[in-house]
Amino acid sequence: MSSPTSTSTVQNIFRVILGFLMIMAGISHLTFKRIEFKAQVPQWFPSSEAFMDFVVVASGVVEILLGLTMVFLTKYKMKAGIALAVFYVLIFPGNVSQYTNGIDAFGLDTDLKRFVRLFFQPILILWALWSTGALKHPMNKKE
Repeated sequence: MSSPTSTSTVQNIFRVILGFLMIMAGISHLTFKRIEFKAQVPQWFPSSEAFMDFVVVASGVVEILLGLTMVFLTKYKMKAGIALAVFYVLIFPGNVSQYTNGIDAFGLDTDLKRFVRLFFQPILILWALWSTGALKHPMNKKE
């Protein structure tokens, strides 16, 4: 019988892929996509340039740390998966804001494209939880 934190080879491959995608996304927050990520800062946040830049940089650092954890700290992979899923929930209002305010960024230049993008967040949440074994963990707990 496998432990609650054991994951298959396929899950591990997908965990590492997601981790590297997060590292790359975080780096892009800090460098070449910084302006585009400002478009995803919710409109109800303070609109000062310095604050918006802080939000982009801070979320980029968090993405890099979560990505590194997903790839390298396998002992904590389930906690990393849960943390990443929570992060995806927390940043979702930025995607909603981009859609509701019609903000162009990342090639999302129509309302339809921005709307369809909203449905990818649940996929990312499930990917983070599934690839780290966090989905099956609650089912294995004894009461």
